[in-house]
Amino acid sequence: AIACKVYQKFPQDLKRVSSNQIASVDSIHRNIAEGYGRKSKLEYLRFLDYAMASLAEFTSGNHVYHEAKQISNEEFDTLDCRSYKLENGIRKLIISIRKKRNQDWNDTYETKEPRMEYPIISDSKETEKWEQWNEVTG
Repeated sequence: AIACKVYQKFPQDLKRVSSNQIASVDSIHRNIAEGYGRKSKLEYLRFLDYAMASLAEFTSGNHVYHEAKQISNEEFDTLDCRSYKLENGIRKLIISIRKKRNQDWNDTYETKEPRMEYPIISDSKETEKWEQWNEVTG
């Protein structure tokens, strides 16, 4: 959200530049999520590497646009601090996964709560059903 606020205010002639910055920061979380959804730790690590590359692209752009006085010192410091924290977080995640590389990848993508139907509350009859359901389930 911070990156969008900073780069969306760029003038029209720099929209391509600002779009690239927003796209690079957006791809960070997408790569982390896509990697998590893969079937092996090796694939997850590969996508974490992609996330790190996107973060490097974003950080590089921040330095260039700061030097060109297109983003303020305050904006740069905020983005740089967040990027640094994110980089360290991803690095720790990579190290943790590499340590567990020889263990099985056993995510079932299932929730741990018991399977039950949740009522939809839309009118007084539904509210009554909800109250009955609460009495039964405690």
